Amino acid sequence: MTLALLLSNAMSGIDNTIINTALPAIISDLHGIELMGWIVAIFLLGTAVSTPLWSKLGEHVGNKQAYQLAAIFFVVGSLMQGMSPNIIFLIASRALAGIGNGGLISLPYIIYASLYKNARKRMQVLGFVSASYSMATIIGPLVGGYIVDSFSWHWVFYINVPIGLISALLVQIYYKSTKEVRKTSPVDYRGATLMTIGLIGLLAAIEMIGTASWNIVAPILIVAFICLAAMIYYEGKAEDPIIPSRLFKNRSLIIDFTLFALIWGAFLGFLTYVPMWAQGILGTTALIGGATQIPSSFTNFMGSGSVAPLRKFFTPQKVITTGIITLTVSFILLLIMGIKTPYWILLVAGMFEGFGNGMCFNELQVKVQQDANLDDIPVATSFSFLIRMLSQTFMASIFGIIMNHALYQGVAESGGTITMKMMNKLSDAANVTSLPTHLIPQMRIILHNGLQNITVIALVLMLLSLSVNIWGLHLEKQKLLRRAAATNKQLDS
Repeated sequence: MTLALLLSNAMSGIDNTIINTALPAIISDLHGIELMGWIVAIFLLGTAVSTPLWSKLGEHVGNKQAYQLAAIFFVVGSLMQGMSPNIIFLIASRALAGIGNGGLISLPYIIYASLYKNARKRMQVLGFVSASYSMATIIGPLVGGYIVDSFSWHWVFYINVPIGLISALLVQIYYKSTKEVRKTSPVDYRGATLMTIGLIGLLAAIEMIGTASWNIVAPILIVAFICLAAMIYYEGKAEDPIIPSRLFKNRSLIIDFTLFALIWGAFLGFLTYVPMWAQGILGTTALIGGATQIPSSFTNFMGSGSVAPLRKFFTPQKVITTGIITLTVSFILLLIMGIKTPYWILLVAGMFEGFGNGMCFNELQVKVQQDANLDDIPVATSFSFLIRMLSQTFMASIFGIIMNHALYQGVAESGGTITMKMMNKLSDAANVTSLPTHLIPQMRIILHNGLQNITVIALVLMLLSLSVNIWGLHLEKQKLLRRAAATNKQLDS
């Protein structure tokens, strides 16, 4: 059963790394560098919006049925992505796949919490989860790069189709869900609808900043805020709310959620743009560009596996501190080296990024389930994924705006010698030879300016997460003191 669920994690890992490897070829073929942020953001948006809905569906119809339905959404979306004739069709298909992905990445963790009651055992299982993700992220860049270089980017999406079908079949065979307690309270359709419209409107408006008129952006923002405010109002009265307000009365959970948001927002910048750094700045092939993700795949597993042994000597918050510092080093390396960053530095930075990310994820995921009340474990788990996805969706939009600003500014300053069409070709090794050789260095400076600005923002997010974690260390110390005082009082009596 665990093996079947690990396949869902593998699918997510493959999709994340393959799209980053294939992205330069996609935007070159479909002429969509201005919509590059949407290609990443729409998948994350679909994942974010659907995550709490899948957990609620699992509570009402069973996690088994919910998981299989999510797999169908993901498989159909992957198939449609591979068939995409234009950038708009691709974006719509990624939205559908993202909706399915919301269930594939959140439901297994809810199931793990029920299958493995012991926290240390669950950490070990999460180590295997990281291993499956790491293997997928190793295979993804290599297979994706090979497919893009040898065949066509369309085929990189088809690889998820058989994996998704096999996972759904294995769950059907091995997952015995007869003992699941299913809720009989009515589904909060009103809250779900308001949340969906509000989040889609908010993130769509953010994505359109800089490319659309404020006459369009402003009304969308107003509608989004109205829907989200209405959701908060009605959720307080709902019998079974999508997001219970009691979660936000738990200070430890608030810190966990905030750290998830900051760390994964920064992580997206590395995951998405380092392959482009290799291909666009260093002129590597898609295969070599995708290989920048391989060191982080190995160290992600190592970082995740180190959590259980470290917990024998350190508190949870101290383990997270170690992960945050390790992650921060990866962005500092890119900033120090600048445009002359050699390929091997990208690999070293990836090693730090993977180790820190694996450590933070494993510890935070278990900590959320330990900090939440027993009845709130499913909703707290799904909400932690919602926070991660919202953060990545939001930052994908912000990073897209930053990149577009740098590109448009560089093109404008070139006096007409460089066009956006030429910038589309820069990051694709197959098309770069068609560009004027004397303009390539200037074009790479333009691209690097955007990448460098993204790196700065990611570093700021990591420093903020370190500050929040200091607050968490303070709360953790207070808890330990209260626990020690209570123990001493019992001994005295």
